Amino acid sequence: MGKPKQNLVFNGQTLLQRAIEAALSSACRPVIVVLGSNVESIRPSIESYPIQIVYNPDWNEGMASSIRAGLTRFQEVEPVADSVILMLCDQPFVFGAILNQLIELKSESTIIACVYNETTGVPALFDKFYFDELLLLSGPEGAKKLLLKYKDAVKAVPFDLGSIDIDTTGDFEKLTLL
Repeated sequence: MGKPKQNLVFNGQTLLQRAIEAALSSACRPVIVVLGSNVESIRPSIESYPIQIVYNPDWNEGMASSIRAGLTRFQEVEPVADSVILMLCDQPFVFGAILNQLIELKSESTIIACVYNETTGVPALFDKFYFDELLLLSGPEGAKKLLLKYKDAVKAVPFDLGSIDIDTTGDFEKLTLL
């Protein structure tokens, strides 16, 4: 994209600020944000939020290293937590309500995940049963690996707007037209 997508501005906020505000407007606590590449240009826009910022020095490995960094910090500050929600900043229509819906359904399954475009993905809630496996992810693998491996354990939550995902300049241009 030529610049960090976390800093792309949509409706007056960066994508990362939108994601943070969604998490903060939900029952999720603590809110942990993992930064890697371009940390110096991203961090200033989020430092005022009541969040924990974790630097992932292994960011070039891929998504798995960010999951490990975030979950490791989460376990340090919430050692008795029974679940975690993983989300990304490139889904601009994630709001606190969808995160709260995942939390409300956690008694129904050990994984609660969003469904859009005939796929299951994040945001997704994982019971502590899966923490060790999340920490073993490597390379570009994301939590999708566990969603596929344990598909029979997944409680699906419809989230059509989850399909709006900003991965390219074209994706962002389409978003600005909405």
